[in-house]
Amino acid sequence: MINSIVRETGTVILVGGGDFLDADLRAACQSASARVAADGGAGRLMRLGFRPDAVIGDMDSLSPELRRRLDPDTIHEVDEQDSTDFEKCLRRISAAEILGFGFLGARVDHTVAALTVLAARSRQSCILVGREDAVVLAPPRLVLELPVGMRLSLWPLGHVAGRSTGLRWPIEGIDFAPAGTIGTSNEVTGPVELGFDAPVMVLILPKKALPELRRGMAQAPRWGGDEAD
Repeated sequence: MINSIVRETGTVILVGGGDFLDADLRAACQSASARVAADGGAGRLMRLGFRPDAVIGDMDSLSPELRRRLDPDTIHEVDEQDSTDFEKCLRRISAAEILGFGFLGARVDHTVAALTVLAARSRQSCILVGREDAVVLAPPRLVLELPVGMRLSLWPLGHVAGRSTGLRWPIEGIDFAPAGTIGTSNEVTGPVELGFDAPVMVLILPKKALPELRRGMAQAPRWGGDEAD
């Protein structure tokens, strides 16, 4: 069992080294309960004027200069190579909501790994924010009020079935699978309700839907599973 390093009842901002807009991170940090860096993501926070409350990872991308500028008590080195820094962080954060910046884009392998971690840590509510999109592991049931015509994509990480209302192409009766049927580029036609039978479906929306996605996820039931204690 892994003890939490960061435990908050509000929003935790988690920052990695991938691609995102500084303005998006700056705005999110203003009202956050805590700011956490995954290894070298500490540099992104510091450049924007925010000191991380915790830095978690194997520290292979944290420069000696940056490390000297940080409070030693905030550095939590996890010396194992069987997980990404993103997963190391999620396993050690307990929060009502996590917004992750810097885990999409830049490198495809890092993006794919981050999506896999979302499924592995399915009990955590973690939304990844990139330059263009907001990405989350779909909960058992999710209700959203989105603009008609908005793009809504579904990407299965395993075999999963679901149901929907408010989509141009309903998903009932479809057996989704990574090497089979996927659900990219669907379209919103009205109030959206989604339901899934397994915690392996990734929901991808345009970034402008982030406020509504956060609202919907806050009210959605969560999957059972492991989380930091």
